[in-house]
Amino acid sequence: MDDCIFCKIIKGEIPSFKVYEDEKVFAFEDINPISPGHTLVIPKNHAENIWDISEEDLLAVQRASKKIAQGIKEALGVDGIACMQLNGRAVNQEVMHYHLHLVPRRADQPALPITRWSLKPGNMDEIKERAEKISAAIK
Repeated sequence: MDDCIFCKIIKGEIPSFKVYEDEKVFAFEDINPISPGHTLVIPKNHAENIWDISEEDLLAVQRASKKIAQGIKEALGVDGIACMQLNGRAVNQEVMHYHLHLVPRRADQPALPITRWSLKPGNMDEIKERAEKISAAIK
């Protein structure tokens, strides 16, 4: 889709801090992270939500997310990871391209909100450094 920000990221028209890529999936650091290492995993084929994504692309996102989650755990030494995926404006999906949030968590952090959080711009140098560290840890 021409006006989709995630499609533009996949095409390289908008810069991102890539963590992982294969033939079907692209993953990058969220620039408004809930916590350090917050990563978005998206299909390269545009699909708006869970109802639109092909089974093949959905499985590719899930397979990649397992690898990426392991990389996050190794690279950042976190206690857990929240896998969050929103579908539709009713649950505050803001970018209408299917995406899975991988949100690293430590035991001493406060509970996560379910579908809403404050967008706070992250430090781009730190985000880039984490993206490289996670990317290197993915097998």
